Amino acid sequence: MGKLEGRVAVITGGNSGIGLATAKRFVSEGAEVFITGRRAADLEKAVREIGGHVTPFQGDVSVLADLDRLYALVKERAGHIDVLYANAGSGTLASLGEITEDQFDQTFGTNVKGVLFTVQKALPLLKSGSSIILTGSTTSITGTPAFSVYGATKAAIRNFARTWILDLKGRGIRVNVLSPGATKTPGLLGLVPTNQQDVLLASFAEQTPLGRVGDPDEIAKVAVFLASDDSSFVNGIELFADGGSAQI
Repeated sequence: MGKLEGRVAVITGGNSGIGLATAKRFVSEGAEVFITGRRAADLEKAVREIGGHVTPFQGDVSVLADLDRLYALVKERAGHIDVLYANAGSGTLASLGEITEDQFDQTFGTNVKGVLFTVQKALPLLKSGSSIILTGSTTSITGTPAFSVYGATKAAIRNFARTWILDLKGRGIRVNVLSPGATKTPGLLGLVPTNQQDVLLASFAEQTPLGRVGDPDEIAKVAVFLASDDSSFVNGIELFADGGSAQI
């Protein structure tokens, strides 16, 4: 029997990268999974890769009406949520002096507003004993050139977890942050032009004590731990899966 047998999981941003890898792991552990994404083609491809026990939902987590539609679908199909992985996020490079209002609004809209209302609107469906996982980042505690807006959003995520475990005290709901280091995902590679991607990965690998970047499945395995009863007394932490990069 899988560690998530019979459980219902919602993964935002489950159409690629860490979200997709986690959806695969959750399904393999017995969960019924709902994944969200903004692009229909990516969702269709993800569903084919994951196989059975997955329901796609096209929507934007920063749009509250989309979240309402998502949870109406979950309520209709499953009735409740056992695991909520607020994973959808985005970021672009811009140094201080070059940051635009649109970039700020988009990054905070997805990474902060989107996470807040993804969780808040799920509360009526979350069962006692359920697990909320928030995607953080090593950038929440380290300085990264031209990435201050993204890093600030992830620092906010860390504080959400600390505060929400107090707000939810008595409901038996756990909230934890899973913070990856540099991981080979479309999001990371998309920060630079194609001809610079190998250089980017090599630079991150050099900064990581393990000497390489992460694979999305390595992060997904940690998500399974936080989603399952293996972490039943783990609450409010930030768990770094970063090869040691933020620990030195």
